[in-house]
Amino acid sequence: MGKVVGSAAVGQVVVTMDQVRAGWSRDDGLGVFLDVYRRVTALVALRVTDTTFGDPAFVEDLDVRFAGLFLDVPRDLDAGRRVNRAWAPLVERRGTRGILPVQFALAGMNAHINHDLALAVVATCEARGTHPTSPGIHADFERVNDVLAEVVRPIRQSFLDQHVVRAGAPLSPVADLVSNFSIDKARDAAWASALTLWAVRDMGFVADAARDALSRTVGLVGRQLLVAA
Repeated sequence: MGKVVGSAAVGQVVVTMDQVRAGWSRDDGLGVFLDVYRRVTALVALRVTDTTFGDPAFVEDLDVRFAGLFLDVPRDLDAGRRVNRAWAPLVERRGTRGILPVQFALAGMNAHINHDLALAVVATCEARGTHPTSPGIHADFERVNDVLAEVVRPIRQSFLDQHVVRAGAPLSPVADLVSNFSIDKARDAAWASALTLWAVRDMGFVADAARDALSRTVGLVGRQLLVAA
């Protein structure tokens, strides 16, 4: 793996990702997602040191916490602990034949964006003494979409170009799933979830119930994304 340019903190996350990936086979479903996620993270490391973000320190902190939630998955597996319900479908089916690499990638994005991102926003705001509606935070959150698009959209479009049949013919079930999965909409949903979790963060049982409901819902979508081709 090449040296990561930009943020040292995010670069260290990439080093950890490489260490984790080295222990998995090339076609491991979690590894397929991690290959895509590493590229996104390395690009964020660069973007937080240029003029992309209004508050690069916040985005850097957010990105490190965000990645840490994914890295909890292999840590839990190594320790024999149950993984979060949002990640359970991908963990359970990571070696299943008949599931295409693009499905593993999207299932990972679903779990990481729709579940982990909301938790990371709340944790970062708490740690930095701010809140999601503070000036500039949502704007930087939206700018991350452009960074994701540089990596994710070409992968998704390449799959569709290869698998969508001639104009006017119906999509295959898997191509239909891939076509309808939107990173932008997932991030919009993550922002709404972050606002909800922030509002109930001090409510004890209510906060726990909200997080549990989120993980269950995201896990359900993950199972739908991982149907055999």
